[in-house]
Amino acid sequence: MTIPHHVAIVMDGNGRWARQRYLPRVAGHRQGVEALRRCVRACADRGIKVLTVFAFSSENWNRPQEEVSGLMDLLITALSGEVKPMHESGVRICFVGDRSRVSEKVRAGFAKAEQLTLTNQKITLNVCFNYGGRWDIAQAAQRVAARGQVITEDALNQEVATAHVSDPDLLIRTGGEFRISNFLLWQCAYSELYFSEKLWPDFDEAALDTALLAFAQRERRFGKTSEQVSNVAVAA
Repeated sequence: MTIPHHVAIVMDGNGRWARQRYLPRVAGHRQGVEALRRCVRACADRGIKVLTVFAFSSENWNRPQEEVSGLMDLLITALSGEVKPMHESGVRICFVGDRSRVSEKVRAGFAKAEQLTLTNQKITLNVCFNYGGRWDIAQAAQRVAARGQVITEDALNQEVATAHVSDPDLLIRTGGEFRISNFLLWQCAYSELYFSEKLWPDFDEAALDTALLAFAQRERRFGKTSEQVSNVAVAA
């Protein structure tokens, strides 16, 4: 079975998971951290080399203050408790997004986690926090323009926030919604899209395998015809 090199996930459904159980929304986010831990391990076991997750969008600041504060507290807790075991498992952690709006404590935690795990090679985990696809394209264009370069696709590819990894092969969204919500707009131009009805806290190894099987059955043409793709596969 063809395994994608890079999987991106919109981890949707934490709040609904909590509401179904008459719990506060932050309880769903806590369970979402458990699901992420499980997913990182499962992806690494299956040979996926890059996992990029949408943890907090630039639009999520508009949520109720109580929920935002709970998410920030959860992030700090995760930075203190999750990084070391991931490091010991060979996970490289990168935080992707605009860091200007998060606290100095959080920025320091990001930097410490990235430095500690910098040379790990089992799997790269990109955590998109205060991230938006439009912001990413705009900041990349600004960087290119600041150097006096012509804004081209190649130039932008070198400046987007995920320039350290290849583009996602597969984009998964959980929670039964059918949109990508300003996530990796530039990078997902040719990603295969898969939508799962499962809420993120319930997204387990079996659900991941179902998504991977669906991906393996797709024909990725990148503008070519089916016949061209088939001929390349036969020649290989």
